[in-house]
Amino acid sequence: MTKVRHMPVAPTRAQRLASGAGIDAHRHDDHQIVYAGRGVLGVTTGSGSWVAPATRAVWVPAGTVHAHQAHGDLELHLVGLPAGDDPLGLREPAVLAVAPLLRELILAYTRAPRDGGPEHGRLRAVLLDQLRVAPQRPLHLPTPTAPQLVRLWEILRADPADGRTLAALGRQVGASGRTLSRLFRSDLGMTFPQWRTQLRLHHALILLAEGMPVTVVAHRCGWSSASAFIDVFRRVFGCTPGAYRGPA
Repeated sequence: MTKVRHMPVAPTRAQRLASGAGIDAHRHDDHQIVYAGRGVLGVTTGSGSWVAPATRAVWVPAGTVHAHQAHGDLELHLVGLPAGDDPLGLREPAVLAVAPLLRELILAYTRAPRDGGPEHGRLRAVLLDQLRVAPQRPLHLPTPTAPQLVRLWEILRADPADGRTLAALGRQVGASGRTLSRLFRSDLGMTFPQWRTQLRLHHALILLAEGMPVTVVAHRCGWSSASAFIDVFRRVFGCTPGAYRGPA
C-alpha cells in the first residue's frame, strides 16, 4: 500500500461492495469496527491481513493504515469510534467473535439515523458493552519480511494445497528447515504449521464466498477430506463452512 488517504473521521454507515471491489489504503484518527453482514471481508495492513465472515468483525485502531477487499457480494458495516472512546484497549488490529446480539446491534447502529437523540445514545452504549466482552479470535495472517519466508509465502499462496514439509520447501527457497522454523517464530511469531493453517483458512473463506462447494474448497486448500476441513473450520469459526456466512 503506497498511496494513503487520510480520512480524519471514521464513518459509521452501511454500504454494499461487489465481489472483488475494495476500498484503497487509508487511515482515520478514529477507531473503527469493520463488519461483513454478508460475504467475506478482507482487511489488509502493513503487518498482515485479516479475513472475516459474518461471524467475525475486525477492530482497526486509530491511525492504522488499512484497505478493504470484498470476497463475494459484501454488505459492509462500518462503526467509527472516537480515539478516546476505546472499549477494547487494543493498539493492533484484531478479529472479534460476533454473537447474534452484537450482530444485530452493529446492523441497527449503522442503519439508524445518527441524530444524537437518547435512543441512539442507548443503542451506542449497549453496542460498546457488547464489544468489551466480545472474544478475540486468532485469525491474523502476518506478512513475512524475511526473504526466504517471502518466497515460501508466494509458493503457498499460489497453491495452498502444497503439502510439502518445511525441509522440502526450504530446498526450493534456499534455506534449511531448521532456519525456516526459526524465522517463522522470530519474524511471524508462530510456527509453520500454525501459519499454514491460517493461510489455508483465509483462502478457504474466499473460495466459499465465491460459491465454491465445500468438498472442492477442502481439497484446493490442502485438507485430505471434506470432514477434516469441516472439523478444523468448526473449531476456528464456531460453525460449519456451509453456515459460516451467517444470516443473509
